[in-house]
Amino acid sequence: MRDLSLTDRRLISVLKKDGRASVTTLAGQLGVSRATVQTRMEKLIAGGVIQRFTIDLDATGSGDVISAVMMIEVQGNLARAVTSALRKLPEIASLHTTNGNWDLVARIETSNLPEFDRVLREVREISGVLNSETCLLLNAA
Repeated sequence: MRDLSLTDRRLISVLKKDGRASVTTLAGQLGVSRATVQTRMEKLIAGGVIQRFTIDLDATGSGDVISAVMMIEVQGNLARAVTSALRKLPEIASLHTTNGNWDLVARIETSNLPEFDRVLREVREISGVLNSETCLLLNAA
């Protein structure tokens, strides 16, 4: 992450656990004022550190969710552009750099197969994506 203060890092940590926490709750957990939390959040959002707020759905309670892991090979000089394009797809639940044969690993979540197919196509059409391999996640072990 960029040059973040201890308070910024603690705020991000709390938000990762509960992105719906109120400013008042966050302030109480961090031991700072509500104004401090609000100002820090605005700066983190404006600076691109916090790019989106998401929710995690319980797949058993929300109908069938199609989940997959996609390994992606990227053309080296386009890695930042590819990462930026992938982060704009709301179906990409998480994105990680990795070592080995693949450059990126993306977790994809969609509500149906046609939507899943569309996401695969969109990822593969991103300039700089050289190759990909996708594995559907069937059951938690």
